[in-house]
Order: sequence, then structure tokens, then C-alpha cells
Amino acid sequence: MRLRGSVASTLLAALVVATGCAGEDSGPSVPTREPATAAVSPVVAGVPAGSVTPLSATKALLAERATGRLAALDTAGTTLALIDSAGTQRVALPVAGAALAQGTAGEVLVAADRRVLRVRADSGAITELPVEGDVRSVQIRPDASLVVGTADGTVRVLDPTGVVTRTVTGLVSADALAVTGDAITVLDRKQTAVVGVGTDALGLMLRAGDGATNALADPHDRILVADTDGGELLVYSAGPLVLRQRFPVGSAPYALAYDPRSDTVWVSCTESNEVVGYDLSTGIGVEVDRLTTVRQPDAITVDERTGDLFVASAAGEGLQRIGAGQRKRGL
Repeated sequence: MRLRGSVASTLLAALVVATGCAGEDSGPSVPTREPATAAVSPVVAGVPAGSVTPLSATKALLAERATGRLAALDTAGTTLALIDSAGTQRVALPVAGAALAQGTAGEVLVAADRRVLRVRADSGAITELPVEGDVRSVQIRPDASLVVGTADGTVRVLDPTGVVTRTVTGLVSADALAVTGDAITVLDRKQTAVVGVGTDALGLMLRAGDGATNALADPHDRILVADTDGGELLVYSAGPLVLRQRFPVGSAPYALAYDPRSDTVWVSCTESNEVVGYDLSTGIGVEVDRLTTVRQPDAITVDERTGDLFVASAAGEGLQRIGAGQRKRGL
């Protein structure tokens, strides 16, 4: 699949928009929009690829790297299911969670109101790390410090003991975080923008499509963003923040997952109940596969040990496993 539009002209337009936004204070005067959301999926037209097992309605999914256990956060945010071949362990959370992230080896991080929950993937044991604000996003850095984003647009860096070492304000909301080396990039859904975070202030801001919802970083320091309202996959680099590629996906792209074994990013399409894979290994992304999923595929993840792709239904229609050998891959 070829790139759509001119990256250069898009970047220029984004910089013009960003200059106006970045000069404003983060308050009522900042232009905002209602955050984009996943589309309401229709009934599945075909047969979902791979296999499907029962699972309650799920909004976030993570394959923990060290154990291979799947962590599935239900749509209420109150229960975390830890899943492996031996069965499912359900962990009641002390407060509703908003998002999941990989922690230290064997650990799942749960973003929650006024805290980050550190859950052991093997036992379900929970340790609470107090944080000021309603935490919407969290990521771990190579030195085991945490980056935390809150609903009021504040970004904090916490050392491994939980002490705040950096606080940056100025966004409307800090909904997703991408850590690439020493760089921190934030997705603000209310401004549909990606923003770099400096030592004590915000850095460059770029428009992220027409309504971006999710973002992740891959091992090659790319920042992948789902522009749900614009129907595109956006690829940025950090340091400096630059839009490198954009791919037309269509069908309200929403959840993202990365497979390091094949350098493929997977995107769920909530309007069509599909996942689409893009091979990024050559520097020019190419669509390699498009597969039918369970209804409302709002959460996806890849088990990095096996390459298996998992899709969870936010409508309660199960957990889908698509083996690495059951789908196409790039070069």
C-alpha cells in the first residue's frame, strides 16, 4: 500500500496548527474537541480468524513479556483477568483502571485514579503507587522510572521508588504515552495532537490526524498513532518530533499492537471487525494481511515470545488468538 498524500505538506500544515496551539495556555481558551472513540461495530460478517475462547467485555489487553500471561482489563475497569494455558485468574482491583502497560519483568501496570497499580502477573499481588491526579496513562522507562499522564494534562516522571522528579503541565489531557530512548511523547485526545515533553516544559506539538485515540512506541523508536476519525495509521519519530509516514486504513482504526519478530504493526478496525497488519521493515509500510475479528475489537496485543496476536472484544464476544503461522507477514 502506498503512502497517501505528501508527508512534507502534511507536516507543514501540522506545524502551523501546532504553533497556534502551543502558544496557548492549557485552559478553556485552548481549542479542544470531544475525544474520538472506537466505532460501534456491526455484527461480524465472516468467521473470526484463529480461535476464540470466552472472555468478558474487555477494554485493554497486554501480553506480559516475562511470563507470557495475558492481562485483560474489563470494560468496567474493576477486574483484571490473568490468562495462560492453565486457566484464568481474576483479580479484583481496588479502584477502576483506565489502561495497561508493561512494568518491570513479570509486572503489569494499571493506570487508575490517584495511583498506579503494580500487579504481579504470576500471582496477581497488587502494590499501589500513589500519584496526584486521575491517571490515564503510564509507561516504564529503561531505568525503571515511570512516566505518568493524568486527565488534566499533567505529565510526571517518578523514580523507581515513586518520588516525583519531573512535572510538566500545559496539555488538556495526557491520554497515551510513548517512550523512545530518553524522549517522551504524549497523545492528547482532546487536542488530537502528539506533543514532546522536555525537561521542564512541553516541546514541539504536531496535529495527529482528525481524531487520534491510541499510540505506542516500537523498539525502533517509532511512535505509532491510530487516527480513528481520519481512518489512518500515523508514524512519527521523536527527537525532533516528525511525522514520517501515514497510511490509509479506513474503518475506524483504534487499537494498536507491535510484533517485533516481523516488524509488523497491527491495527484493529472497529467499523469492520478486522485487524490489519503493516510491515514496516523496509521503511515504507506495506499492508500484509487483513483478518476478520470478534465484534468490537477494542483491544489487541502480541505475545513477543511466540508472535501470536490476541484480540479482545469490548462487546463480550470473547478472546481471539491468531497464531503467528495463521497470518501473513512481510519480508
